[in-house]
Amino acid sequence: MASSRPTDSRNRSRATLSLEFSGPLGPLVARLTRGLNTRYLALEAQGLKKRAEADSGKAIELAIVAREGEALCGSVGLKLDEKHASGELGYFVGVPYWGRGYGTEAAAALVGYGFEALGLHRVHAGHFAGNEASGRVLQKLGMKREGLLREHLLKDGAFVDIVVYGILAREWQKI
Repeated sequence: MASSRPTDSRNRSRATLSLEFSGPLGPLVARLTRGLNTRYLALEAQGLKKRAEADSGKAIELAIVAREGEALCGSVGLKLDEKHASGELGYFVGVPYWGRGYGTEAAAALVGYGFEALGLHRVHAGHFAGNEASGRVLQKLGMKREGLLREHLLKDGAFVDIVVYGILAREWQKI
């Protein structure tokens, strides 16, 4: 896929990424979620499939799969904006896999692919304020904090802030 870039955690091969450029991930998601005991991971896999179907070619969706046993660890995606040569990065890592570098490794591979293969000019991402672990993933990618969207989303009945990060192609090349 894409070359691994900047931090050491990106160069370790703990996970494989199953790439789907467009269309449903049905067979892959069904195979990877078969027998999972973690309800949240199964629900995320269903959401991944729905997003891929809805975007129909305007997004890249990947499943993050552990090499050992092919367990579904999470997902990573890049919603493309062709007109502006940009992409919005999103990712999810299941609780049992937190702190193992899966999110950083997967996000780095996809961001690298976006810049190197798709010719994107910019990639941005956001995380819920208070989710500092997610912010650290974005910082490890070389992204810079660009701002705060105050009370931007309604989550569990309360409006929450979103911290926004971004990186330009020329910045990625320097890392």
